[in-house]
Amino acid sequence: MSNVRDRIKPGAIKRRQVVDSIFKALFTAAGVLSALMIIIIFVFVGWKGVAPFLPVYGGEQQSIWSFISGMTWRPDQNPALYGVLFIVINTLISAFLAALVSFPVSVLTALFIVKIAPRPLRAFFTTVVEMLAAVPSVVYGVFASGQITKIVDTVAGWFGKTTFGGNSLLTVSILLAIMIFPTITVMSITSISAVDRNLELGSLALGASRTQTNFKVVLSAAKSGIFAGLVLGLGRAFGEATAVSMVAGNAMTGPTWNLFDITRTLTSTMLSGLKETTGLDYDIRFSVGIILMIIVLLTNLAIQYIKRKIGGVTND
Repeated sequence: MSNVRDRIKPGAIKRRQVVDSIFKALFTAAGVLSALMIIIIFVFVGWKGVAPFLPVYGGEQQSIWSFISGMTWRPDQNPALYGVLFIVINTLISAFLAALVSFPVSVLTALFIVKIAPRPLRAFFTTVVEMLAAVPSVVYGVFASGQITKIVDTVAGWFGKTTFGGNSLLTVSILLAIMIFPTITVMSITSISAVDRNLELGSLALGASRTQTNFKVVLSAAKSGIFAGLVLGLGRAFGEATAVSMVAGNAMTGPTWNLFDITRTLTSTMLSGLKETTGLDYDIRFSVGIILMIIVLLTNLAIQYIKRKIGGVTND
């Protein structure tokens, strides 16, 4: 090794060190810039969102307890009522209903593509899933408002129920399930593809069937990436605004337990009438944004906890 280093000219070694230092500085700067952008966003949203509850806001100062525990959102009343608890519940219900439908379908689809589908079809199916992930949310919203609402309205009629033109909690949940499907599937495909082939061969050599190997060995080994996909999928479900606003109906009170009744989510609340409002009605939407960020953080922590429990991993 020393002989090889002796053959390299000192100038070449110095140039390589300089290049390494430059790229290290660039990577560090990129990381710092990303962190700063996140901090700036949190600070800006936090400051604007906290302002309505401070004495400096004047006569329109809001009660933080009424905001957190309220079950009514009526900015049209005097005084205006801004209660976010029922909106949080509606957001959680719609997102987790979507995940309940989309997560198993996504994982099974990824398993089919990677381990079961004939090789010529794998690239085709993967491309289709990736194209679905690239579709803009407004396109999903237009599809939902034009087709899913009609289907939901028809289904509601079978049960003797009525809907507001198909706008309902069920429509929102189906829409979100469709939207998060490609995100979870792509992450699951990547994770399943990375599983060591020797684990599968060892399982088959011990007498396990191909199906047992896929479900008990492959999926178990790929659970980290699969749950990462679930986190990203729920993040998209919680953060989707445009498409959801087109079919939610924006209920004034709640929470919504009837699948065929209109609902309201945190993001649809923030988006609705945003360009037409000012003052308290504008700033309170940043308060809703703070609640949304807290919900996303707590959900991610809960999923990580579930992943450790399923994997039998402890902190000891």
